[in-house]
Amino acid sequence: MELTQPGNFTIINTSRDDLDMIFWLFEQAMNLQGINGYKVWEAIDRMGLERDIDKGLQYKIVQDNHVTCIFSIQYSDPFIWRERDRDNAIYLHRIVVNPDFKGLKQFQKVLDWACVFALQNQLQFVRMDTWADNLKIIEYYKSFGFEFIENYKTNDVMELPVQNRNLNVALLQLEIEGYLRMRR
Repeated sequence: MELTQPGNFTIINTSRDDLDMIFWLFEQAMNLQGINGYKVWEAIDRMGLERDIDKGLQYKIVQDNHVTCIFSIQYSDPFIWRERDRDNAIYLHRIVVNPDFKGLKQFQKVLDWACVFALQNQLQFVRMDTWADNLKIIEYYKSFGFEFIENYKTNDVMELPVQNRNLNVALLQLEIEGYLRMRR
């Protein structure tokens, strides 16, 4: 789904032609988070990313011919959300902001897009997980209206991308109708 918003940016699917740029963005994010003392991915599952691209599940925000952010979505996430995964949510994953565009509300663009997408698909929630020990990022997401659900340690199963195995994550959920009321 392509969404053009005020501010001259577009959210479109990535392609395999974007892989070098995608891995560069991951590398930049991993370096920056590591320098700042936060836990980072140990590796990025290339085959998993290629699969997301091929299935149309990875997106990029493009503004003035620059990729400002990338993110992936899922329609279900049973290995992390378990019994809460009831076909009523869009799941955001691997949100990475281009370091040249940090501080310019890229996550707000991702979230607004996800809410429109969810409404168009009769979904009730936007869900995500993040590092359980990074209270700063948890509070950041809560400032957008996300509710902390629980901490959970992921399993070491083949169905999860390599970077998502054996992690302590915080599960966060946003009820879309409430978010839209808050934004009005």
